[in-house]
Amino acid sequence: MSLFTSVLLGAQMLLGLAMLLALLRLLRGPRAQDRVLALDTLYVNGMLLVLALGIRQGTTLYFEAALVIGMLGFVSTAALAKFLLRGEVIE
Repeated sequence: MSLFTSVLLGAQMLLGLAMLLALLRLLRGPRAQDRVLALDTLYVNGMLLVLALGIRQGTTLYFEAALVIGMLGFVSTAALAKFLLRGEVIE
């Protein structure tokens, strides 16, 4: 196993740990703002995990999946923030 593959494997492990910690914050709260921030962190870490897997596998399919995760995560974070501020998403 080369050094590059070892580094990618270590990065994937650390991203998995970061996702577990973000999931813990998502479940524990205590406020809604903390949960939204944990959800935002969770999708970013998931996107980076998919990117690292795509680099390791050497295929472009994972990069497209990471792009979809990024777009959906941004829209959901914006919708949740608007809901917390105003109480409604669509005016």
